[in-house]
Amino acid sequence: MNKLVTTIKEAVELSGLKNGMTVSFHHHLRNGDYVLNMVMEEIARLGIKDLTVNASSLFDVHLPLIEHIKNGVVTNVSADYISGGLGRHFSCGVMENPVSFRTHGGRPSDIISGKTPIDVAFIAAPSCDPMGNCSGKYGKSACGSLGYAMVDAMHAKKVVVITDNLVKYPLADWSISETNVDYVVSVEEIGDPKGIVSGTTKITRDPVGLVMASMAAKTIEASGLLKDGFSFQTGAGGASLAAAKFLKEIMLEKNIRGSFGLGGITGYMVDMLNAGCFEKLLDVQCFDLSAVESIKNNPNHMEISAQHYASPTAKSAVVDSLDVVILGATEIDTDFNVNVHTDSNGYIMGGSGGHSDTAAGAKLSMIIAPMFRARLPIITDRVNCISTPGKDIDVLVTQGGIAVNPKNSELKERLVLSGLPVISIEELKEKTERITGKPEKIKKGDRVVAEVVGRNGEILDEIYSVC
Repeated sequence: MNKLVTTIKEAVELSGLKNGMTVSFHHHLRNGDYVLNMVMEEIARLGIKDLTVNASSLFDVHLPLIEHIKNGVVTNVSADYISGGLGRHFSCGVMENPVSFRTHGGRPSDIISGKTPIDVAFIAAPSCDPMGNCSGKYGKSACGSLGYAMVDAMHAKKVVVITDNLVKYPLADWSISETNVDYVVSVEEIGDPKGIVSGTTKITRDPVGLVMASMAAKTIEASGLLKDGFSFQTGAGGASLAAAKFLKEIMLEKNIRGSFGLGGITGYMVDMLNAGCFEKLLDVQCFDLSAVESIKNNPNHMEISAQHYASPTAKSAVVDSLDVVILGATEIDTDFNVNVHTDSNGYIMGGSGGHSDTAAGAKLSMIIAPMFRARLPIITDRVNCISTPGKDIDVLVTQGGIAVNPKNSELKERLVLSGLPVISIEELKEKTERITGKPEKIKKGDRVVAEVVGRNGEILDEIYSVC
C-alpha cells in the first residue's frame, strides 16, 4: 500500500474534494503556518468553489484566504479564534455568510456529533512516516502537541498529512495514527519556526501588571482551593505568567504539590512542573520552545486532544476537573459577561478559544485585566460581544480592586477576611470612569458578520459589521 503522493494537488484530487464540501486545518503552527495557504491555492487552481473552511484558529499569515473568499472558492468560515488583521476583513463584510465562532471544546463536539462534518482534513505534521503516523514533537518545524488536529483526523472522511520531515516507517511516539490517514505529502517547508513558537514567553515588568498578578495569586491562596491536588490553567500573557510566578512562590513556600497544569503550555508552566508544583502537565498546544522540548522528553508532560481538553459532550473532559483558571478580557460588563472576540471599536480580533470552556469547568474562573487600556475602561454596562457568559465568571482582578460575582458569596467572604481590596463591579466601573471619562458607544452596522456559538451549541451573540 502506498499513501505517499508527490504533490498537494494530487492529494486534493485523490481526496475527491468537490464544490460545496468542507476542508479543515489546525493552528499549531500559528502565525508560521504555510499549509493552509498552499492547500487553498491548489484548490483554487483546480476550480473548486463554495467551500467551508473549518479551522481551529486563523492568523494573519492566512490573509490570502480573503482573495479565495472574494473569488467564491470559500463561502463559509468556522473558527475558534481569528486574529486582528484577518478579522478586520470579516468585520467589513468581505463574506456574505457570517463567520461561525466556536470554542476549543465546542468544535470537536460538533465535528464528532456530525453538526459540522469534515470532508477532507489537511494536517500539517512536523514529522510523519510514509503511512501517516505523525507527530508535532520532532523535526525542524516542531510545534509540540497536535491536540487540535486529532479529532479532525479521527472523524474527517478523508485525511491528508502534509510534512516537511518524512521519516522511515514506523515513526515512534506518534500523535496521530496511520489508521486515520489516507494520503501523505512531503514538501520543503510546512511553516516558519519563528512564527510557530517564540523562544521565550516573558513575564510582565509593568508595575500595574505586577500588582494585578500579586493580587491574583493572593486571591487563589485565599479561595481555599490552593492545597495538595490543586489544578491550574493560565494564559501566555505577561500578567498571567506573573500571577503564575507569584503562585509558584506560594506553592513552594507552603510545600503544596498540585495534580496538573493544563492548557496551552508555556515554559513557565514547564518550570512549575520541574520544580514539583505539579505532577503532570496536560497539553493541547505548546506556546514556546521550552514547552516543545519538554513534551518531547518528559513523560509527565502529556499530549491531549481538544476533545479530551474541553468537549462538553465527551464522557469527561479535563476542564471539568480544573480548580482555577486565569483568563483575560477586552471588556467585561457589570453582569460579568466577558468579550474576547472584538476590540474597543468592534473589529474582530480574537475568539473564545478555550476561554468559555475553562470558565464553565473550573471551580474558580478569574479575569485579570487592567482598569483601562489607552484610556478606555475595561468595564462597561454591556459588552459589545458576549464570548463567555457572566454566570461562568467568578472574579475580576484589576489594579484598582477585586470584584467578585455576587453568585459567589463564599469567595467574597474569604477575600474580605484575607484583607484583599474587594469592591463591587459597579463601584470599580465608576472608579475607572472618574479617570477615563465615559466612552461613547461604538456604532454598529446592520449586517451580522459573525455568530458566537456557545460550547453547548447555543448562539451567545452576534457580531455586526463596523465598516
